[in-house]
Amino acid sequence: MLRSFQISEARILPTEEEETAPVLLYVQPDTEERRELIDRYRVDEHTLSSALDPDEVPRVEFEPEHLAVIFKRPKSYSAQDNFLFSVLSGGMFLFKDRLIVVLSENSPLFDSKQFAKVASPHDIMLKLLNRTIYHFLEHLKVITQVSDSLEQKINASMENRYLLNLFTLEKSLVYYLNAINSNSTVIDKLRNNAARIGFNQEQIELLEDISIENLQCYKQAEIYSNILSSMMDARASIVNNNLNQLMKTLNVITIGIMVPTFVVSAFSMNVAIPLQKLPYAFWMIMGFAAISVAMFMGLWHYKKR
Repeated sequence: MLRSFQISEARILPTEEEETAPVLLYVQPDTEERRELIDRYRVDEHTLSSALDPDEVPRVEFEPEHLAVIFKRPKSYSAQDNFLFSVLSGGMFLFKDRLIVVLSENSPLFDSKQFAKVASPHDIMLKLLNRTIYHFLEHLKVITQVSDSLEQKINASMENRYLLNLFTLEKSLVYYLNAINSNSTVIDKLRNNAARIGFNQEQIELLEDISIENLQCYKQAEIYSNILSSMMDARASIVNNNLNQLMKTLNVITIGIMVPTFVVSAFSMNVAIPLQKLPYAFWMIMGFAAISVAMFMGLWHYKKR
Protein backbone atom coordinates (compact mmCIF):
# COMPACT_ATOMS: atom_id res chain seq x y z
CA MET A 1 0.00 0.00 0.00
CA LEU A 2 1.38 3.38 -1.02
CA ARG A 3 0.53 6.66 0.72
CA SER A 4 1.85 10.09 -0.27
CA PHE A 5 2.48 13.08 1.99
CA GLN A 6 3.41 16.70 1.45
CA ILE A 7 4.96 19.31 3.74
CA SER A 8 2.66 22.28 4.21
CA GLU A 9 3.13 25.00 6.83
CA ALA A 10 5.71 22.85 8.65
CA ARG A 11 3.24 19.97 8.90
CA ILE A 12 2.93 16.61 7.14
CA LEU A 13 -0.35 16.26 5.26
CA PRO A 14 -1.68 13.52 2.95
CA THR A 15 -1.68 14.25 -0.75
CA GLU A 16 -2.72 12.52 -3.98
CA GLU A 17 0.16 13.94 -6.00
CA GLU A 18 2.57 11.04 -5.81
CA GLU A 19 4.98 12.41 -8.42
CA THR A 20 5.77 15.57 -6.46
CA ALA A 21 5.20 14.32 -2.90
CA PRO A 22 8.35 14.66 -0.76
CA VAL A 23 7.34 11.72 1.45
CA LEU A 24 6.23 8.28 0.23
CA LEU A 25 5.12 5.60 2.67
CA TYR A 26 5.04 1.98 1.51
CA VAL A 27 3.26 -0.37 3.93
CA GLN A 28 3.63 -4.07 3.16
CA PRO A 29 4.54 -3.35 -0.47
CA ASP A 30 3.35 -5.94 -2.96
CA THR A 31 5.42 -7.33 -5.83
CA GLU A 32 4.58 -4.45 -8.16
CA GLU A 33 5.46 -1.80 -5.60
CA ARG A 34 8.72 -3.56 -4.76
CA ARG A 35 9.62 -3.66 -8.43
CA GLU A 36 8.90 0.06 -8.68
CA LEU A 37 11.19 0.80 -5.74
CA ILE A 38 13.96 -1.28 -7.28
CA ASP A 39 13.67 -0.11 -10.88
CA ARG A 40 12.52 3.49 -10.51
CA TYR A 41 14.24 4.59 -7.30
CA ARG A 42 17.27 2.29 -7.56
CA VAL A 43 16.69 0.79 -4.12
CA ASP A 44 18.86 -2.26 -3.58
CA GLU A 45 16.75 -5.41 -3.52
CA HIS A 46 18.55 -6.88 -0.51
CA THR A 47 18.22 -3.62 1.42
CA LEU A 48 14.52 -3.49 0.60
CA SER A 49 14.07 -7.04 1.88
CA SER A 50 15.98 -6.06 5.03
CA ALA A 51 13.48 -3.29 5.72
CA LEU A 52 10.71 -5.93 5.90
CA ASP A 53 12.67 -8.60 7.78
CA PRO A 54 12.10 -8.48 11.58
CA ASP A 55 15.41 -10.27 12.20
CA GLU A 56 17.54 -7.89 10.13
CA VAL A 57 20.35 -5.92 11.79
CA PRO A 58 19.93 -2.09 11.72
CA ARG A 59 22.49 -0.30 9.59
CA VAL A 60 23.24 2.72 7.39
CA GLU A 61 24.26 2.32 3.75
CA PHE A 62 25.37 5.01 1.32
CA GLU A 63 24.09 4.40 -2.19
CA PRO A 64 24.97 6.53 -5.25
CA GLU A 65 21.62 8.35 -5.29
CA HIS A 66 20.29 7.95 -1.76
CA LEU A 67 20.94 7.06 1.86
CA ALA A 68 19.47 3.79 3.16
CA VAL A 69 18.67 3.41 6.87
CA ILE A 70 17.42 0.15 8.39
CA PHE A 71 16.12 0.61 11.92
CA LYS A 72 14.15 -1.25 14.59
CA ARG A 73 10.70 -0.24 15.84
CA PRO A 74 8.18 -1.81 18.26
CA LYS A 75 5.47 -4.00 16.81
CA SER A 76 1.95 -2.82 17.60
CA TYR A 77 0.69 -4.98 20.45
CA SER A 78 -2.55 -6.95 20.26
CA ALA A 79 -4.29 -9.46 22.52
CA GLN A 80 -3.21 -12.30 20.24
CA ASP A 81 0.44 -11.59 21.09
CA ASN A 82 -0.16 -13.05 24.58
CA PHE A 83 2.15 -10.69 26.51
CA LEU A 84 4.94 -10.86 23.91
CA PHE A 85 6.15 -7.42 22.82
CA SER A 86 8.23 -7.94 19.69
CA VAL A 87 10.09 -5.66 17.28
CA LEU A 88 9.98 -5.10 13.54
CA SER A 89 12.36 -3.59 11.03
CA GLY A 90 11.73 -0.48 8.98
CA GLY A 91 13.52 1.22 6.13
CA MET A 92 14.10 4.88 5.26
CA PHE A 93 15.56 5.86 1.92
CA LEU A 94 16.63 9.49 1.85
CA PHE A 95 17.04 11.16 -1.53
CA LYS A 96 17.99 14.75 -2.22
CA ASP A 97 14.41 16.00 -2.09
CA ARG A 98 12.39 12.93 -1.13
CA LEU A 99 12.08 10.41 1.71
CA ILE A 100 10.72 6.91 1.09
CA VAL A 101 9.63 4.96 4.16
CA VAL A 102 9.04 1.19 3.95
CA LEU A 103 7.24 -0.62 6.78
CA SER A 104 5.90 -4.13 7.24
CA GLU A 105 3.03 -3.03 9.48
CA ASN A 106 0.43 -0.32 9.11
CA SER A 107 0.45 2.10 12.04
CA PRO A 108 -0.24 5.82 12.60
CA LEU A 109 3.11 7.29 11.68
CA PHE A 110 2.78 11.03 11.20
CA ASP A 111 -0.13 11.69 13.57
CA SER A 112 2.10 12.53 16.52
CA LYS A 113 2.67 16.13 17.58
CA GLN A 114 6.40 15.44 17.21
CA PHE A 115 5.95 16.06 13.47
CA ALA A 116 4.50 19.53 14.00
CA LYS A 117 7.62 21.38 12.82
CA VAL A 118 9.25 19.90 9.74
CA ALA A 119 10.75 21.63 6.72
CA SER A 120 12.48 18.91 4.70
CA PRO A 121 12.77 15.13 4.25
CA HIS A 122 15.88 15.28 6.44
CA ASP A 123 13.76 16.62 9.31
CA ILE A 124 11.18 13.90 8.81
CA MET A 125 13.81 11.16 8.91
CA LEU A 126 15.15 12.44 12.21
CA LYS A 127 11.65 12.88 13.60
CA LEU A 128 10.87 9.28 12.67
CA LEU A 129 13.88 8.07 14.63
CA ASN A 130 12.80 10.21 17.55
CA ARG A 131 9.23 8.88 17.30
CA THR A 132 10.57 5.33 17.38
CA ILE A 133 12.32 6.02 20.68
CA TYR A 134 9.11 7.38 22.21
CA HIS A 135 7.27 4.36 20.87
CA PHE A 136 9.67 2.12 22.78
CA LEU A 137 9.18 4.22 25.92
CA GLU A 138 5.40 3.96 25.63
CA HIS A 139 5.65 0.18 25.40
CA LEU A 140 8.00 0.08 28.40
CA LYS A 141 5.35 1.87 30.45
CA VAL A 142 2.77 -0.68 29.35
CA ILE A 143 5.11 -3.56 30.22
CA THR A 144 5.59 -2.08 33.70
CA GLN A 145 1.85 -1.80 34.26
CA VAL A 146 1.26 -5.34 33.01
CA SER A 147 4.03 -6.75 35.23
CA ASP A 148 2.58 -4.97 38.28
CA SER A 149 -0.83 -6.47 37.55
CA LEU A 150 0.68 -9.95 37.14
CA GLU A 151 2.58 -9.61 40.42
CA GLN A 152 -0.66 -8.95 42.29
CA LYS A 153 -2.21 -12.06 40.73
CA ILE A 154 0.86 -14.14 41.58
CA ASN A 155 0.48 -13.23 45.27
CA ALA A 156 -2.79 -15.19 45.36
CA SER A 157 -2.04 -17.71 42.62
CA MET A 158 -1.22 -21.42 42.91
CA GLU A 159 -0.47 -22.03 39.22
CA ASN A 160 2.36 -21.15 36.88
CA ARG A 161 0.29 -19.29 34.27
CA TYR A 162 1.12 -15.81 35.54
CA LEU A 163 4.77 -16.74 36.01
CA LEU A 164 4.92 -17.81 32.37
CA ASN A 165 3.42 -14.45 31.39
CA LEU A 166 6.18 -12.70 33.32
CA PHE A 167 8.78 -14.85 31.56
CA THR A 168 7.28 -13.68 28.26
CA LEU A 169 7.55 -10.04 29.36
CA GLU A 170 11.16 -10.62 30.34
CA LYS A 171 11.87 -12.07 26.89
CA SER A 172 10.19 -9.03 25.34
CA LEU A 173 12.54 -6.73 27.24
CA VAL A 174 15.52 -8.67 25.90
CA TYR A 175 14.22 -8.06 22.36
CA TYR A 176 13.76 -4.37 23.16
CA LEU A 177 17.25 -4.04 24.63
CA ASN A 178 18.78 -5.56 21.53
CA ALA A 179 16.69 -3.36 19.20
CA ILE A 180 17.38 -0.11 21.07
CA ASN A 181 21.08 -0.87 21.25
CA SER A 182 21.14 -1.66 17.52
CA ASN A 183 19.40 1.64 16.76
CA SER A 184 22.14 3.43 18.67
CA THR A 185 24.70 2.25 16.09
CA VAL A 186 22.52 3.76 13.36
CA ILE A 187 22.27 7.07 15.22
CA ASP A 188 26.02 7.16 15.85
CA LYS A 189 26.78 6.56 12.17
CA LEU A 190 24.38 9.33 11.16
CA ARG A 191 26.14 11.68 13.58
CA ASN A 192 29.57 10.77 12.27
CA ASN A 193 28.46 11.35 8.66
CA ALA A 194 26.25 14.40 9.27
CA ALA A 195 28.14 16.60 6.80
CA ARG A 196 28.11 13.94 4.10
CA ILE A 197 24.37 13.41 4.50
CA GLY A 198 23.68 17.15 4.39
CA PHE A 199 22.37 17.85 7.89
CA ASN A 200 22.38 21.49 8.97
CA GLN A 201 23.38 22.67 12.43
CA GLU A 202 19.85 22.46 13.83
CA GLN A 203 19.45 18.91 12.55
CA ILE A 204 22.80 17.92 14.03
CA GLU A 205 21.66 19.23 17.42
CA LEU A 206 18.43 17.25 17.08
CA LEU A 207 20.49 14.17 16.27
CA GLU A 208 22.49 14.73 19.46
CA ASP A 209 19.25 14.89 21.45
CA ILE A 210 18.03 11.70 19.76
CA SER A 211 21.25 9.94 20.75
CA ILE A 212 20.81 10.98 24.39
CA GLU A 213 17.15 9.97 24.48
CA ASN A 214 17.95 6.60 22.92
CA LEU A 215 20.59 5.99 25.59
CA GLN A 216 18.09 6.88 28.33
CA CYS A 217 15.54 4.56 26.74
CA TYR A 218 18.09 1.74 26.76
CA LYS A 219 18.95 2.35 30.42
CA GLN A 220 15.27 2.32 31.36
CA ALA A 221 14.66 -0.95 29.51
CA GLU A 222 17.75 -2.42 31.15
CA ILE A 223 16.50 -1.50 34.62
CA TYR A 224 13.09 -3.05 33.97
CA SER A 225 14.74 -6.20 32.61
CA ASN A 226 17.03 -6.52 35.65
CA ILE A 227 14.13 -6.06 38.06
CA LEU A 228 12.02 -8.71 36.32
CA SER A 229 14.85 -11.24 36.16
CA SER A 230 16.09 -10.66 39.73
CA MET A 231 12.62 -11.03 41.25
CA MET A 232 11.60 -14.08 39.22
CA ASP A 233 12.89 -16.60 41.79
CA ALA A 234 11.07 -14.78 44.57
CA ARG A 235 7.81 -14.86 42.62
CA ALA A 236 8.23 -18.58 41.96
CA SER A 237 8.73 -19.09 45.70
CA ILE A 238 5.49 -17.21 46.37
CA VAL A 239 3.58 -19.60 44.11
CA ASN A 240 5.17 -22.61 45.84
CA ASN A 241 4.39 -21.16 49.25
CA ASN A 242 0.75 -20.58 48.27
CA LEU A 243 0.51 -24.20 47.15
CA ASN A 244 2.11 -25.41 50.40
CA GLN A 245 -0.36 -23.38 52.45
CA LEU A 246 -3.25 -24.90 50.49
CA MET A 247 -1.95 -28.44 51.06
CA LYS A 248 -1.51 -27.71 54.75
CA THR A 249 -5.08 -26.48 55.02
CA LEU A 250 -6.39 -29.53 53.16
CA ASN A 251 -4.46 -31.83 55.52
CA VAL A 252 -5.93 -30.10 58.55
CA ILE A 253 -9.44 -30.46 57.13
CA THR A 254 -8.82 -34.14 56.33
CA ILE A 255 -7.57 -34.91 59.85
CA GLY A 256 -10.40 -32.86 61.35
CA ILE A 257 -12.91 -35.03 59.47
CA MET A 258 -11.18 -38.28 60.48
CA VAL A 259 -11.45 -37.59 64.24
CA PRO A 260 -15.27 -37.52 64.51
CA THR A 261 -15.45 -40.30 61.93
CA PHE A 262 -13.41 -42.51 64.27
CA VAL A 263 -15.71 -41.76 67.22
CA VAL A 264 -18.87 -42.51 65.25
CA SER A 265 -17.30 -45.66 63.73
CA ALA A 266 -16.40 -46.99 67.18
CA PHE A 267 -20.04 -46.80 68.30
CA SER A 268 -21.23 -48.36 65.05
CA MET A 269 -19.55 -51.76 65.50
CA ASN A 270 -21.69 -54.96 65.59
CA VAL A 271 -20.82 -55.76 69.22
CA ALA A 272 -22.20 -54.83 72.56
CA ILE A 273 -21.20 -51.27 73.29
CA PRO A 274 -21.91 -48.81 76.10
CA LEU A 275 -24.92 -46.50 75.83
CA GLN A 276 -26.72 -48.74 73.33
CA LYS A 277 -29.82 -49.04 75.53
CA LEU A 278 -30.01 -45.39 76.56
CA PRO A 279 -32.76 -43.31 74.86
CA TYR A 280 -30.38 -40.42 74.11
CA ALA A 281 -27.45 -42.55 72.91
CA PHE A 282 -27.48 -40.98 69.41
CA TRP A 283 -27.14 -37.42 70.71
CA MET A 284 -24.51 -38.45 73.24
CA ILE A 285 -22.39 -40.01 70.46
CA MET A 286 -22.81 -36.86 68.34
CA GLY A 287 -21.70 -34.85 71.35
CA PHE A 288 -18.57 -36.97 71.76
CA ALA A 289 -17.80 -36.43 68.08
CA ALA A 290 -18.24 -32.65 68.43
CA ILE A 291 -16.03 -32.62 71.52
CA SER A 292 -13.32 -34.55 69.65
CA VAL A 293 -13.41 -31.97 66.85
CA ALA A 294 -13.17 -29.10 69.32
CA MET A 295 -10.21 -30.77 71.10
CA PHE A 296 -8.43 -31.30 67.77
CA MET A 297 -8.96 -27.70 66.67
CA GLY A 298 -7.76 -26.40 70.01
CA LEU A 299 -4.64 -28.55 69.86
CA TRP A 300 -3.95 -27.42 66.26
CA HIS A 301 -4.22 -23.73 67.18
CA TYR A 302 -1.95 -24.33 70.19
CA LYS A 303 0.69 -25.99 68.00
CA LYS A 304 0.35 -23.24 65.41
CA ARG A 305 1.54 -20.54 67.81
